[in-house]
Amino acid sequence: MASSLLLLLDDIATVLDDVSVLTKVAAKKTAGVLGDDLALNAQQVTGVQANRELPVVWGVAKGSLLNKAILVPAALAIAAWLPWLITPLLMVGGAFLCFEGVEKLAHKFLHKGEDAEARRAHVQAMVEGGADPAQLEKDKIKGAIRTDFILSAEIIVITLGAVEGQPFLTQLAVLAAIALLMTVGVYGLVAGIVKLDDAGLWLSRRASGAAQAVGRALLAIAPWLMKALSVLGTAAMFLVGGGILVHGVPAVAHAIEGWTHALGGLGGTVAGLLANAVIGIVAGAVVLAVVEGAKRLRPAH
Repeated sequence: MASSLLLLLDDIATVLDDVSVLTKVAAKKTAGVLGDDLALNAQQVTGVQANRELPVVWGVAKGSLLNKAILVPAALAIAAWLPWLITPLLMVGGAFLCFEGVEKLAHKFLHKGEDAEARRAHVQAMVEGGADPAQLEKDKIKGAIRTDFILSAEIIVITLGAVEGQPFLTQLAVLAAIALLMTVGVYGLVAGIVKLDDAGLWLSRRASGAAQAVGRALLAIAPWLMKALSVLGTAAMFLVGGGILVHGVPAVAHAIEGWTHALGGLGGTVAGLLANAVIGIVAGAVVLAVVEGAKRLRPAH
């Protein structure tokens, strides 16, 4: 009996070790979605009253957990009964990441200034129309949860690819761990980001000169942090999405691996990342062209 217990403990330790390693791998692969998730969700509280920012973040976080509670069993069902579907789903997810990145860049450069004007018009309409703040907050939360569902689906599919072929319990543990870590990590950071300016303002009013200096620094950093998150998130989308597409086509993956191996060291690593990014940008541009072409061919109502 003692030997059986030791064997059971050894099995549990082995599974936990596998879960730990695979969770780290999955977390690295979902970095692109994480950066985009952070930027998007931090922007969701724009225009919300300061005392309602954290309740809005909490409301979206609860919706995100519900999204993942739906997506994780669906992913496990696919792994159990339709394992051949994992690679195509990964390829679709990678292409979608690249498409989102290119679309973001295209919108930024082709429609510069339109977003700010649209936001001003929206705020003015709300003020003049006497909109209900509580209803607007609910609508904002619902919209953020819908966006989260898409991003969560990408995270779960990428994680599913990382644990493909592993025992059921390992898949369940890794998917659950990534779902919880990503939710707590993203919305914990979002809560911190949206309150960064408040913290800066509070410190800037303290009697201590050092506290005031830190407060002014935080107030100066807050808007730049949002911009940096957006830029890094976009770059990561190309790197992660391009990497998924590369690994989905063995011939291309082997060619790039041989090239980077020949370069060796840091040069090889950088070259591999650049190759993934270039392929991601090209793939995203192709998907965007197809989507825009389909929109133009669709008959107007």
